[in-house]
Amino acid sequence: MRDIQQGVRLRVEADNASEKISGRFIMERFISITVLLGFMMFAGLAFAEEVKPVEAPAAITLPAPAAETPAAAAVPAPPKIDTGDTAWMIVATALVMLMTIPGLALFYGGLAKRKDSLNTMAMSFVTFCIVSVLWVIFGFSFSFNGDMAGFIGDGAKALLNGIGPNSINDLAKTIPEYIFIVYQLTFAAITVALASGAYIERMKFSAWIVFTILWFVVAYIPVAHWVWGGGFLAKMGALDFAGGTVVHINAGAAALVGALILGKRKEKSLLPGNLTLVVTGAGLLWFGWFGFNAGSALAANGLAGAAFINTNTAAAVAALSWMVVEWMHSKKATVLGLASGAVGGLVAITPAAGFVNISGAICIGLAAGIIPFFAVAFLKPRLGYDDTLDAFGIHGVGGTIGAVLTGVFADPSINELGKGLLYGNPGQLWTQIIASVITFVYSAVVTAIIFLLIKYTVGLRVDEEEEFIGLDESQHGEKAYNL
Repeated sequence: MRDIQQGVRLRVEADNASEKISGRFIMERFISITVLLGFMMFAGLAFAEEVKPVEAPAAITLPAPAAETPAAAAVPAPPKIDTGDTAWMIVATALVMLMTIPGLALFYGGLAKRKDSLNTMAMSFVTFCIVSVLWVIFGFSFSFNGDMAGFIGDGAKALLNGIGPNSINDLAKTIPEYIFIVYQLTFAAITVALASGAYIERMKFSAWIVFTILWFVVAYIPVAHWVWGGGFLAKMGALDFAGGTVVHINAGAAALVGALILGKRKEKSLLPGNLTLVVTGAGLLWFGWFGFNAGSALAANGLAGAAFINTNTAAAVAALSWMVVEWMHSKKATVLGLASGAVGGLVAITPAAGFVNISGAICIGLAAGIIPFFAVAFLKPRLGYDDTLDAFGIHGVGGTIGAVLTGVFADPSINELGKGLLYGNPGQLWTQIIASVITFVYSAVVTAIIFLLIKYTVGLRVDEEEEFIGLDESQHGEKAYNL
């Protein structure tokens, strides 16, 4: 009996121990699971905190793929026609066309004697027509397409071959190539026409036509390529924003040499036939010159604005400085002097318009009003050449002043392509001098050859009786004034 009771007691104690062990195991398992779940929750929250800021920006900052392909970011956007630039360049082109006819035609025509004024206007008019045709046939291509030994372009775009409404030239990447072509045409036309001022009142109209064709081909086209079309002067670093070398030095040299070969007029005095036409022509030239200079930015941008204000300022300063110097010299302030000074200022600022700041424009204007005056009033009588309308004195001398001073005043804050003497680059001044000398010498030599060729073929001068009657009647059978 006692053994039975003891066995029962032992079993009960074993059962109690088993329950305790089982309860402890369950408790330990519960605690372990709880700890594990807690750890997993903590880890999940930590992981969520790490992932959360990555997911949100990833949806917003999509430029990340571009960073993975830096080579793609370095590729420039393809040229695209801009309507604003195109609209401005169409207007600028029309403004430069206005400079030749009627601007230069009226200015030169008013300065000529009454009996020669119509002939003088006709020289500008026919030049614009001739150059307009030759330019699209071959002039543009040999000036601005390709490069052969740094001297001339190629004929690949003769007759505007391969050019269409959506074509874009590498030199003007935001406007149709057609607009760029016509814009450059207007520069070519006025350059040839400028030289006529030295030849009027004695040159045959037929001789002038032959001269226009030949000089355009062998003088203007090469020089335009040298400076603007990627030729050797451009590679040398010569700066010419709108035509100091290409237009004014080129035409000025031709004016001087042609006048020397033609000889003096029989009536050497300058008796302007109509000064009101002179003032009107000068005003139209000034107005059109904004297309000439500001348009040379080839875009409606801040550089065009800088060229615009520099052009106006230099012209005004030159007109005033010419007036003051003339007033001191002859005790009279003439209207002709004011007009001549304004044109001189416009000429001189042309190569610098898109490179200098307003202080540079003022300095160039002062020089352009004073130095050309002395070239006209003192140098011409001393040397004895008969430059009828002072094409050399104003355009040749004024263009040289502007081209050289561009090398002094070119401000890189206006145009990063130009850095002159005053901004730490004395070499630019030397480059400008070399470019000016090369242009002048080349133009002078080819002009002499052309004039001698014409002299011994067609003939250069009208006879003495025709000159006395006047070239309006002798060359055209018309009169400018039927009074």
